[in-house]
Amino acid sequence: MKNLIDSRLAWALLLAAAIAFPWVAGNDYHLTVMSTAYIFAIATLGLNLITGYTGQLNLAHAGFMAVGAYTVGILTVDHGWTFWAALAMSGLVCAALGYVIGIVSLRLKGHYFSIFTLCVGYIMFLVIEKWESLTHGTVGIMGIPEPEAIGALTFDTPVRLYYFVLFFLVVLVWVMRRIVKSLLGRTFIAIRNSDELAEALGINLMRNKVLAFMLSVFYAGIAGGLYAGFVRFIGPDMAGVHHTFDMMIFAMVGGMGTVLGPLLGAIAMPWLTQSLQFLQEYRFIVFGPILVALVIFLPYGVVGSFLQWRARRDAKEGKPHAQD
Repeated sequence: MKNLIDSRLAWALLLAAAIAFPWVAGNDYHLTVMSTAYIFAIATLGLNLITGYTGQLNLAHAGFMAVGAYTVGILTVDHGWTFWAALAMSGLVCAALGYVIGIVSLRLKGHYFSIFTLCVGYIMFLVIEKWESLTHGTVGIMGIPEPEAIGALTFDTPVRLYYFVLFFLVVLVWVMRRIVKSLLGRTFIAIRNSDELAEALGINLMRNKVLAFMLSVFYAGIAGGLYAGFVRFIGPDMAGVHHTFDMMIFAMVGGMGTVLGPLLGAIAMPWLTQSLQFLQEYRFIVFGPILVALVIFLPYGVVGSFLQWRARRDAKEGKPHAQD
């Protein structure tokens, strides 16, 4: 019960800090950085579901995020859809595409699956870059409309756009927590721990892996759609594999296999890189050793290592322990 209260208190404090952030932010630039971090946090949560909870490393995750962004861009700019309808389609299109790709790719295991998805991600990048009649090619899509007003609620200022992104982050974090704490989440964890043991327990491996993949890329698609509506310009670079590696770093620093870890990692890491901007091209000389030190001294990430320590402490004291 105490762990449960502590967990809820931590989440409440994080939400309160996020709500209060615009009042302490120095300028609109800081709001933009934080809003972008929230968007990538949503995509990172999706990557964490398939990698941290199910044990499948999807290197095409940024490609799916780009598909979501281009879905919004193409439907709003070229076909006159409202942003809200296009945003809904961004998640559904990615989930449908994830089903097709998942059926094929998830028959592979380990690094074979990762190599296959790396190729898929590169194909997505090439399609976006070369299919000019659909995606506008290397020029990208400009003039994506901002979210339409809902009654008197408009999204025409940086503060309102910040709360717009924060709302989706809060909802999707809540949904993710419900998923991972449910029987379905425990099923994903069983698959991560051992395919053979999970199958022996009667778990349908392919069905659950494909479902995890679809949920994961649904999050990526929604994040991409939000990014398109927030930035209002997208280009082929969105599908670059380096964005997938960025999200992997966010999840690893925070702690894979947790919900709070990737969220904190996705928010903290961009601010760390921003704080090192004064070093210009030398900032990676500092940034690299920081990452190496985190991997050495906190191999399970910040949140993951804390949970490991708390589990050992509770075991010594004979207390039950529930993961946050």
